[in-house]
Amino acid sequence: MPSLAVNILRRSTGLIKTALANNHRLFKMPGTMCNYARAFSVVHGNLDNLQPSVRKFIVDSANLCQPDKVHILDGSVEENKKLTKELVEMGVLRPIRKYENNYLCLTDPKDVARVESKTLISTPSERETRPITAPGVKGKLGQWFSPKDLENAVQERFPGCMKGRTMYVIPFSMGPVGSPLSKIGIEITDSSYVAVNMYIMTRVGGKVLDVLGDGEFVKCLHSVGQPLPMEKPAVNNWPCNPEKTMIAHRPASREIISFGSGYGGNSLLGKKCFALRIASCIARDEGWLAEHMLILGITNPQGVKRYVCAAFPSACGKTNLAMMNPTIPGYKVECVGDDIAWLKFDKNGVLRAINPESGFFGVAPGTSNKTNPMAMATIKKNTIFTNIAVTDDGDIFWEGLEDQTPKDAKITSWLHHENWHKDMKNAEGKPIAAAHPNSRFCTPAKQCPIIDPQWESSEGVPISAFIFGGRRPQGVPLVYEALDWKHGVYIGASVRSEATAAAEHAGKEVMHDPFAMRPFFGYNFGDYLKHWLSFEKKKELKLPKVFHVNWFRKDKNNKFLWPGFGENSRVLDWIIRRCEGEDIAEKSAIGYLPKKGSLNLDGLESEVNYKELFDTPKDFWEKEVQEIRNYFNEQVNEDLPKEVADELASLEQRVSKM
Repeated sequence: MPSLAVNILRRSTGLIKTALANNHRLFKMPGTMCNYARAFSVVHGNLDNLQPSVRKFIVDSANLCQPDKVHILDGSVEENKKLTKELVEMGVLRPIRKYENNYLCLTDPKDVARVESKTLISTPSERETRPITAPGVKGKLGQWFSPKDLENAVQERFPGCMKGRTMYVIPFSMGPVGSPLSKIGIEITDSSYVAVNMYIMTRVGGKVLDVLGDGEFVKCLHSVGQPLPMEKPAVNNWPCNPEKTMIAHRPASREIISFGSGYGGNSLLGKKCFALRIASCIARDEGWLAEHMLILGITNPQGVKRYVCAAFPSACGKTNLAMMNPTIPGYKVECVGDDIAWLKFDKNGVLRAINPESGFFGVAPGTSNKTNPMAMATIKKNTIFTNIAVTDDGDIFWEGLEDQTPKDAKITSWLHHENWHKDMKNAEGKPIAAAHPNSRFCTPAKQCPIIDPQWESSEGVPISAFIFGGRRPQGVPLVYEALDWKHGVYIGASVRSEATAAAEHAGKEVMHDPFAMRPFFGYNFGDYLKHWLSFEKKKELKLPKVFHVNWFRKDKNNKFLWPGFGENSRVLDWIIRRCEGEDIAEKSAIGYLPKKGSLNLDGLESEVNYKELFDTPKDFWEKEVQEIRNYFNEQVNEDLPKEVADELASLEQRVSKM
């Protein structure tokens, strides 16, 4: 009987002959006795034209995942149309008839959001990933995975995971192609849904490879985790593997490894995985910042323009603020980005920001002509919607669009409930939503009617202020300013907000979300704070002012005290005037509050309770100080910088004298 080696050699020889006859690419599979060769077809692109490190990444990935075909994206319009057409034919995308080139995708209901519980950072020591918490306390500032455990998890999941499928190779730039502030990634995926969304969210194609040359890139490997033929039919034509889902990061080697989920934040690896978790590590090493922040420009009636960055937890109004329609006459707001900012100081010490993305991946429910008319105008064409409802006449629908949808419209929910209505309940008596609370629109940023002329500037836009905020129903005023940079870092570290639907948390629980980055830190939060604090020591830098806002304060009847939306321009007006040096603030225990009459309230449709908007109850802030101290002690522990601990102690002392 022939030996195992001989059998392998015979099979390998036959495979080689077949492959050569069919002009297929050959890979050598490591780990076998005789370098077993595996054949596949390169259906688009040319491996030989790629630089060695890119080619090696593709080869290694194909050896591991064993796809039938490889498609290297060129970034052309024709290619994107072809992939979209194929997705329609597969039943993954469905045209939305009322609009130009708009599509609906419905996912498996088990795959609808970022999965924080399965999002991991792998470093040699746990403390590199997150602070060591107080005894008996579960860490909430990143999930550590040992290199050995990650390797075992990869070997359990990835071998053969792309059998029967096409492997798409997506060269992409985060930021304008060729900008010194930009970075390049290569995503490998077996999902063409991911490919067409990456076309929107990043700059894709051959130009990226030209700029890359023989430089470094972030390696992004993704699979839905369902080789063909599947054991069970895919729900909604959406292959996924929720039981095996894993989104892992290796910061030291700049790698992202995602398995089992096709949903945006888990599979569009340029977004949170690269632009925040990996980029925050690169930023630490290179002396810049990668932040969960919108970027907007605001111009006053005198023509003076300032740019600000704002950090809010997911689904807390970032997109609405980034695309604000200001109500103050003569003011203009323009959008640079709605979610992520990369910030570097230039040679003159000015902090400059770029939006590393080229699209908006916005939360649909709550978006309307009232709350965000610019977003509604942006999504009229070339947009992919995920898990929204549709009407019988080919229109879109989600919670928040009731007033602009005909009363007699027949609505089909994202879960296929026909003739959906707001009082519909499931078998357990719970309300059925028309759209999933985390349903999304993926749309090109360049379509936004108020996109800033400098949104793709290679040098970035100059930042005058950082704004932090969250959903705080009680106690936190509409706006206040940090006393100085260290106090501003403390304010960022102490951000708290009601949970949102963007992850798997239940709503309404007030959670700590420092810098609105809690799910996105790529390294130890204590070291992240030290990185922020380090900029103050560089006297040549022109540091932005820091503010905190709260659009969501409520009265005793649970009604919002502030109208929000376009009226938030009044708060931005005050912030910009403070950046110009106007004497319109007075010192309080928690920071600088607007002087009475300094906030422009002229023309408000309804009177606001100014006193209650800016009230800072002593008992609330005493409790706030204690809860933040408990959080720091439990979650950051010995890694909390002394400067931040001192700021908390100073706040406590000031509050005691209120």
